[in-house]
Amino acid sequence: MLPATLALIVSGSAKKGDVLGIARIAAIQAAKRTADLIPLCHPLPLTRVAVEFALDEAGSAVHCTAQVETLGRTGVEMEALTAVQIGLLTIYDMCKAVDRGMVMDGVRVLEKQGGKSGDWSAP
Repeated sequence: MLPATLALIVSGSAKKGDVLGIARIAAIQAAKRTADLIPLCHPLPLTRVAVEFALDEAGSAVHCTAQVETLGRTGVEMEALTAVQIGLLTIYDMCKAVDRGMVMDGVRVLEKQGGKSGDWSAP
């Protein structure tokens, strides 16, 4: 994003309000509704959804990380990926009036624990 856009987010002076606070709520809601959004993705009883935003002033970016947990015997990768993407889309929506050139990229699974296929970490 443009440095001026990041400055609006940091200062809390975006016209639509608290960008990161609203994006966090949107991301959590998205994780909980993943089965409604993605065909053939079954609903899971989530026990935890944590969403964090890291401000990267040098790179003029906001990084989003989601940690999703369930007690079930399945992975929650889709819920975490959905949370991150919706969180970033919410930032875009709230700031598009000042910066339509924002880019969302690098969305990926970093680590997975448990589930049928076991543990996995990105190389």
